[in-house]
Amino acid sequence: MANPISVTYLGQSCVEFDFDGTKVLLDPFISANPMASHISVDSLNPDYIFLSHGHQDHVADVVRIQQQSQATVATIVETAAWVRRQGIADDKVIEYNFGGTLSLPFGKVKMVYALHTNATPDGQYGGVACGYVFFVGDMKIYFAGDTALTVEMKLLDDLQLDYAFLPIGGHYTMDIHDALKAAKFINCRNIIGIHYNTFPPIAIHTEEAQALFRTAEYQLLLPKIGETIPLR
Repeated sequence: MANPISVTYLGQSCVEFDFDGTKVLLDPFISANPMASHISVDSLNPDYIFLSHGHQDHVADVVRIQQQSQATVATIVETAAWVRRQGIADDKVIEYNFGGTLSLPFGKVKMVYALHTNATPDGQYGGVACGYVFFVGDMKIYFAGDTALTVEMKLLDDLQLDYAFLPIGGHYTMDIHDALKAAKFINCRNIIGIHYNTFPPIAIHTEEAQALFRTAEYQLLLPKIGETIPLR
């Protein structure tokens, strides 16, 4: 029997994977998100934290969570420099770059392109935003981070992705219509929406969004904040 994999949606673009007992947190923005006020940041104890880029709505709680969990933080080189400037020890930071693949106890994680700006909360250049593909056992999961629609996504279409986490709120990232195009680019029918409804500019009509995907014979999952869903 395959090992269990699940994900908990924590608001905005923050999700926490459970890879058969290994907790992997992405883009922690919880305490400053009024929609996630029922989530206890102090209860999070990840083994790894991955950052797609350095904007505040993706890194607000990284230092607090890392200090309480001693998680290893992985991100693109320039954003990793900001992580170190927060006092996180070098041996708890992994910097890498596009095309690079980490081999970790739970599986492999490849850094892939995202079309988005990147600066860190202290106003420094954060490199380029990125996404990740997680290879865990026989499962392949794409976390796009903040991105516009880009033809670079077509490079993923032969991976036979099981799930993809795509931003759908528009204004700062892809909107619903471009996200559906992205789903076709990456050849993945199981989409989980992120980066929507947190602020007025990225508010969407969720029923219409799901209907759009359903009509195209794609699945758009929109879990509630705090909800855990099985991926296998």
